[in-house]
Amino acid sequence: MCDHAKHIGRGRMVRLSNGLIGALNVITLMLSIPILGGGIWLSQRAATDCERFLDVPLVALGVFAFLVSLAGCVGACFRNSCLLWLYLVVMLLLIVLLVCFTIFAFVVTNKGAGHAVSGRGLPEYRLGDYSHWLQRRVESAKNWRSIRSCLVQGKVCKSLQNQNQTWDQFISDNLSPIQSGCCKPPSACNFTYMNGTAWTKPPGFYSSDLPDCNSWQNDPSTLCYDCQSCKAGVLANLKHDWKKIAVINVVLLIFLVVIYLIGCCAFMNDKDVFC
Repeated sequence: MCDHAKHIGRGRMVRLSNGLIGALNVITLMLSIPILGGGIWLSQRAATDCERFLDVPLVALGVFAFLVSLAGCVGACFRNSCLLWLYLVVMLLLIVLLVCFTIFAFVVTNKGAGHAVSGRGLPEYRLGDYSHWLQRRVESAKNWRSIRSCLVQGKVCKSLQNQNQTWDQFISDNLSPIQSGCCKPPSACNFTYMNGTAWTKPPGFYSSDLPDCNSWQNDPSTLCYDCQSCKAGVLANLKHDWKKIAVINVVLLIFLVVIYLIGCCAFMNDKDVFC
């Protein structure tokens, strides 16, 4: 009698855990389809380096999520121990990778902040304030060519050019880190303001101490895109984005750990079912 009750209770637990695993993976499976479709659409329609940069990761993420979710659904719904075991191994690896990436993101983005310029409301950014790992990423000529091309094609400075602000309006404007670093010369250059992307540079100007001032040009395709301040602005923007991603990863990790524990429960209570 007791054994029969235990068997019934165990059967209910198996059905419950398998049902939860199946339902959660059906949701993930449905979400992977638009991700995969978006990646394929971008690969067909990409016109800029920025768009091309996104298509491969999106397709890879969509395929990975689809296959893992499919394995979880089939393993749970048909009580296939082999597929459940494979699913749990992949989930464990994913959890470990997410933990490592989240810790890494917090570590490499811990340093770096904008510096207020006396008499101006605009913060400016210095490349040396960021972690050495991030600095190496933007100082690589190959990497920076792609980033620079993305900035130019994305017309990040176009709004400043069209606003025709007065000097007082400009210094009180809320510029993004990229606009502050890439669309204007550093304040130390002391160039004369004309508009958001045009400054009067003295003829024959050269400074061995201020290389960013030498790099500045009023040409919309040049501006300060080759300046150290622009690279620092990109890193400031990246730091902000990575912080948000790291917080999202913490929430995702909790979700994945819960699914993993439910999957372990389903697998352990389903030992008698073989492939």
